[in-house]
Amino acid sequence: MTASLADKLSGSQVRFPPSAAASFIGLFCLWWALLLIFHTFPQVDIVASWHFFLVDTCKASDAATQVCGHFPSRQTAFLDTLRTIFFRLPYVVAAVQLAMLIACYWRHGATFNALRARNLKIALASLLLGPGLIANVILKEHWGRPRPIETLNFGGTLDFVQAGSLAGKCISNCSFVSGEAASAGWLLCLVMLIPQPARTGLFLPILAISFLTPLMRLSFGAHYLSDIVLGWLLAIVVFAGVYAFTEFITQAQKILNFE
Repeated sequence: MTASLADKLSGSQVRFPPSAAASFIGLFCLWWALLLIFHTFPQVDIVASWHFFLVDTCKASDAATQVCGHFPSRQTAFLDTLRTIFFRLPYVVAAVQLAMLIACYWRHGATFNALRARNLKIALASLLLGPGLIANVILKEHWGRPRPIETLNFGGTLDFVQAGSLAGKCISNCSFVSGEAASAGWLLCLVMLIPQPARTGLFLPILAISFLTPLMRLSFGAHYLSDIVLGWLLAIVVFAGVYAFTEFITQAQKILNFE
C-alpha cells in the first residue's frame, strides 16, 4: 500500500454507502416518531385491543368496577397451534443459517462463498441484536409495561401505562415490545438476502407469516398495537443498521486492499 492506514481512512474516502445509511437513519427516526405518537395518544392501544375483547356478564361476587370478559382468540386451538409454529420458526431458521455459516467456513479458496457467508452473518447478528438483546433482554425485562390481559381495562389487576413508560408494575416478560413481532419482522428482512428464483417464491409466505404473527399477539390480548408495531419495526431497524455497517466495512476493506 502506498498510503498509510490513517491516510486511507481519513477525509471522505470511507463512508457508509448512501442508500444503506439513509435507509437505517430513516427507519430509526420512524421508530421514534411512532413511539412518540403511541405515547401521546395511548387510547389508540386500548381501542385496538378492545376490538378483540369479548365482554362477559360479571358475577355477583365481582367488584362493581371490574371489567369482565376474555379474548376469544386466546381460546382457539387452531390459532394457538399456529402461534406455536410461528414462535419457533425464527429459531429453526437461525439454526439452519448457523449450520450453513459453519459449512461455508469448512470450504477454502475458490470454493468459499464470501457473499453467502456475509449474508448469513448479517442475518444472525441482526437476530441476536434486535429480537434477542434489545427486545427480549432490555425492553421486555426492564420497561414494566403490563400486557392487556393483565390490566384493569381487560379484567386484570394492573394499571394501563402507555408505550415507552417506565411506570408499569409488570415484573418480568412484559408487554413492551413484542419479542415475537420482532422475530417476525426479522424473518421479513431475510427476503432481501435470499437469491432468485427462491426469493420470488418465498416472498408471499414469509410476508404472511411476518404479518400474522404480531396480529395474533394482538388478538390474544398478549400485546398492545404499539408493542407489535414497534417490535416488528425494531427488527427491521436493527437489520438495516447491521447491513449498513457491513457495507461500510466491505468498502473500507476494498480501499485498504484487504480484498
